[in-house]
Amino acid sequence: MSIAKTVPIAPLAATTRQRKREAPKGRVVDPAASDEVRALLGEASRARDQLIEHLHKLQDRYGHLSDRHLAALAREMRLAQTEVFEVASFYHHFDIVKAGQTAPPALTVRVCDGLACEMAGAGELLQRLPALLGREVRVIPAPCIGRCEQAPVAVVGQAPVAQATVDKVAAQVRSGVTADRAPAAIDHAAYVSGGGYRLLKQCIAGEREVDAVIRAMEDSGLRGLGGAGFPAGRKWRIVRNEPAPRLMAVNIDEGEPGTFKDRWYLERDPHRFLEGMLIAAWAVGISRIYIYLRDEYHGCRALLERELAALRAQPPYPGLPEIELRRGAGAYICGEESAMIESIEGKRGMPRLRPPYVAQVGLFGRPTLEHNFETLYWVREILEKGGAWFASHGRHGRKGLRSFSVSGRVKLPGVKLAPAGITIRELIDEHCGGMAEGHRFYAYLPGGASGGILPASMGDIPLDFDTLQPHGCFIGSAAVIVLSHRDRAMDAARNLMRFFAHESCGQCTPCRSGTAKASTLIAGDRWDLPLLADLSQVMRDASICGLGQAAPNPVDCVVKYFPKELKP
Repeated sequence: MSIAKTVPIAPLAATTRQRKREAPKGRVVDPAASDEVRALLGEASRARDQLIEHLHKLQDRYGHLSDRHLAALAREMRLAQTEVFEVASFYHHFDIVKAGQTAPPALTVRVCDGLACEMAGAGELLQRLPALLGREVRVIPAPCIGRCEQAPVAVVGQAPVAQATVDKVAAQVRSGVTADRAPAAIDHAAYVSGGGYRLLKQCIAGEREVDAVIRAMEDSGLRGLGGAGFPAGRKWRIVRNEPAPRLMAVNIDEGEPGTFKDRWYLERDPHRFLEGMLIAAWAVGISRIYIYLRDEYHGCRALLERELAALRAQPPYPGLPEIELRRGAGAYICGEESAMIESIEGKRGMPRLRPPYVAQVGLFGRPTLEHNFETLYWVREILEKGGAWFASHGRHGRKGLRSFSVSGRVKLPGVKLAPAGITIRELIDEHCGGMAEGHRFYAYLPGGASGGILPASMGDIPLDFDTLQPHGCFIGSAAVIVLSHRDRAMDAARNLMRFFAHESCGQCTPCRSGTAKASTLIAGDRWDLPLLADLSQVMRDASICGLGQAAPNPVDCVVKYFPKELKP
């Protein structure tokens, strides 16, 4: 006797759940959007670290990021849609438009509301331009865009307008010119004809030994000129001793309000920087280089793309390392080395916890030599003239040269190459033509937004690494903003704290909540000093990176050095 087998029938609910699990997760991809994304990307790599580059392509082409394109991009790059959305929403220069929402106007005018531009009248531009330009143009405030010596500055599309007025911005909009042109810098041919890359060729040919080159860098006393001030030669030795492959990341993000020196040098002599970069790569044994350039420097990006192409076409030696130019997307935090590395990898620019340090575990998990643009810019001259030459400069017991980005109430703002240790009074009188007409020296920021604020009565402190810390300040990237008797340190602190609150990456509570709370607490003329002191201490002790740790500096300096501005 045979017994018929019965096949159990799964309950309907279980079948439905199974079907749901088999269905694709997230937004359904629009085939038309998928075709558009595929055509836009062309033959470009779909690797994970290219995500921000591809987001820029979409933003540039369509003026915004639609959710249909983001979903299609996620599929094209084999990423979860959440990964793409979280990265796109992190950076200020990406405009996400969801289904049912209205896309922004085709043209955006960004008005810098950084401290130097606010002092020069940016508030009036923001107030008057929207009505004048109409609904077809979006006018929005923007954090410092690295042109403080030209304050106030507006950017029409990608075209900067220096010393902007309402009429100048309106004229730029009417002209239809919205792209920034590459500056007229020393090009590859001119640089080579003037002896450029000869030093690099000597290194490659063995005419200079690695140890002698690194020793010259150490003897020069050159320290990192992006803010941290770590000795450059020592950094080369540390990374060289790590296992290969080793990578390099070059920071040209300079988002610190008041800083523009890297742009100024890049616009004039890009190959001097590139030769220094390649010498560092040779000395340390670097196999691949990534240059991270802030998105606001559109003309500089066109310049670097052109000159890198010329360098690759006529390499100074066979086996030139691969050099990739990466584009920031409007995030001050990416000036922090580990946040920049996260961004190069196509992620949100959030600082890493350390240790391990970037020199041991950096880009893609490999030992990484991270440098600021200007640090590499000085390599050729130091090696040609000797480390002692660089160290021979200085004043008031300090050694070396400093490139000061000077803005604010001086007659001649700009990049001033001066001896390390020069005082602010000497800098103003000898390099800036004195104070602007009708202005008396009142206060100064020695190191940009996070470097603190000091009164004119403390104008004889040498400006250099380690000289300002006893006063609760630091030189950082040597961004000097000068205030006059027509300004108030309180107003400067308010501007700077709004900036920090806007630019906090949000990863840690002390910084995320602390900057916002501090901005609220100092909005009025009566400050709760005990509460501000407690908040400052928590931010310094518990923030993950330098943004949160240094953000209280302007407020603390106002309390300490400008008590007369505070109402009892």
